[in-house]
Amino acid sequence: MSGQDNLDTKLQTSPQHNLASPQAATIVAAIDAAVPRLALAQAEISKVILGQSKLVELALVTLLAGGHGLLVGLPGLAKTKLVETIGTVLGLESKRVQFTPDLMPADILGSEVLEDNNGSKSFRFLRGPVFCQLLMADEINRASPRTQSALLQAMQEQEVSVAGVRHGLPRPFHVLATQNPLEQEGTYPLPEAQLDRFLCQIDVHYPDRDTERRILIETTGAATVEASTILSAAELMHIQTLVRHMPLGERVIEAILDVVRLGRADGDAHLARHIAWAPGPRAAQALTLAVRARALLQGRLAPSLEDVSALAEPVLKHRMALNFSARAEGMSVEGVIAQLVQKALK
Repeated sequence: MSGQDNLDTKLQTSPQHNLASPQAATIVAAIDAAVPRLALAQAEISKVILGQSKLVELALVTLLAGGHGLLVGLPGLAKTKLVETIGTVLGLESKRVQFTPDLMPADILGSEVLEDNNGSKSFRFLRGPVFCQLLMADEINRASPRTQSALLQAMQEQEVSVAGVRHGLPRPFHVLATQNPLEQEGTYPLPEAQLDRFLCQIDVHYPDRDTERRILIETTGAATVEASTILSAAELMHIQTLVRHMPLGERVIEAILDVVRLGRADGDAHLARHIAWAPGPRAAQALTLAVRARALLQGRLAPSLEDVSALAEPVLKHRMALNFSARAEGMSVEGVIAQLVQKALK
């Protein structure tokens, strides 16, 4: 067993530690070793995805926290390229599924086929593209609800059931799905249960002028920039274990609880009356993991209130909805989340 495997085993079988615990020195050393590796990975992705440092950071935070991401942006903003590059840099086995209205669950999960072996007939399971470490679900809202739901078990339990038999998925397993926010004809909005499986909604925006100028110069010439593999799947899982053992300050825990709970009926009355669907406990869990992952990615030993402020919107915005009166008043989910954060951190 390697030193990294030995450390992972100790962490997985021990309670969480604070910085004063006996094993703190070992954990701190492991974090110190992981930080430069993550910086290299982030820089390698940024060589291909130009001028989108916040986008790259949020995508990495999602994976380091062990979650799935929903990339929402207009066509041509490098969503597909981002997922492909992340798969290469992190050393993950990646597959892509183009979601269309005629896509069937078996096209994702796989199916059983009847085989004749010397007169003896038997069923053999043919694995679908979901059996990978990084699945790109391209334009996920174009598939029917039946097909969308095929990913529910995979995203939550990291296994799929076909013909009553459970099949485990490779580890780690992540889904990065893409969605066009404007083109709604011929699409099926993701149900709340499906949205709640995504740790973050990652909005992809237009680049600024200087970045777009770089894109014009660097991507239309004869030379092409290809990303190199920096990490491995085993290293990613090791870092994900470290994330779960980073200490949380009491003030950060209270801030996370306040942000999530203020929008509920028993929270802030003024804000709650505008919210039709408030975030649940899974949102608090996701935010807790995300702030730890962001702290580690930035080379810190513990998350801060600034992490909570930075990640509240991508973690919460797809897990809540405003009622009709709030929308009629011109309110937005982003604006309400900003108010939740302001009240929670005051």
